[in-house]
Amino acid sequence: MLGRAVLRRSATVFGTAWRYAQGSGRNASAIAMTAAVAGESFPVLRAAQRVPFASASVLARGYSTSLNIHRNTPENNPKVGFEFTEANMEKVKEILSHYPSNYKQSGVIPLLDLAQQQHGGWLSISAMNKVADILGVPYIRVYEVATFYSMFNRQKVGKYHIHVCGTTPCMVRGSRSIELAILEHLGVKRNEVTPDGMFSVGEMECMGCCVNAPMIAVADYSNGVEGYSYNYYEDLTPESAVKILEMLKRGEKPKVGTQNPKRVNAEPEGGRTTLTTTPSGPYCRDLDAATV
Repeated sequence: MLGRAVLRRSATVFGTAWRYAQGSGRNASAIAMTAAVAGESFPVLRAAQRVPFASASVLARGYSTSLNIHRNTPENNPKVGFEFTEANMEKVKEILSHYPSNYKQSGVIPLLDLAQQQHGGWLSISAMNKVADILGVPYIRVYEVATFYSMFNRQKVGKYHIHVCGTTPCMVRGSRSIELAILEHLGVKRNEVTPDGMFSVGEMECMGCCVNAPMIAVADYSNGVEGYSYNYYEDLTPESAVKILEMLKRGEKPKVGTQNPKRVNAEPEGGRTTLTTTPSGPYCRDLDAATV
């Protein structure tokens, strides 16, 4: 209730200021009034942002702009340095070799991904700054990318970071019960890390496996860059999801893909009903023989 109240208050403050500025022809006094009243609302928004999750769960899930805010902590501030390892600097050079020298900023996503893998699955402010220095761009250009894509984590995650798909096809097939089973089994809430640092759980939007819904993706940061993997586990039940967690905890490799023993990949139970024979061809035109 507190979260909704402060947001309503903020909307009222901004609305009043804007209507006043418009009605006054946006003269100097009106603009000053708008700035003053808008300034009053910032503490209100900040108060909304600080409402504990338990007392404002709707606000905490919907107030997505809070994801774009960085606050220094003892382990995540510009004074805590980040450097790519010698081996990863070779990877950096290889990545940048794919782009013209005047467009090397286009390598921001693969470089951030490499930094995240090296850094245990998350990006510190120093890691983002290092990527910006390598690319020769302002820091804000890297922050814009890192805060836009949900694949980048800007707080610590577990060695196994679990993404539960929450989009409609998975939801109607029971993704909420999958997530609940995982959270209860691990004893954490969403976006928390287990005390042993092994697991963390987040929500991800559609990952393209709607035909095999519900599904989860697991990012494996347990073995650094060389051992990094990102695997899909599909056709889940609460029981099979928990089984996958237990296998990962024991250091085993669960079967990737569908967990339904009656299916092969994305085929229906019982096997294919169409395309049951190999097409006779030709499969495409002969490109080597083409003259145009």
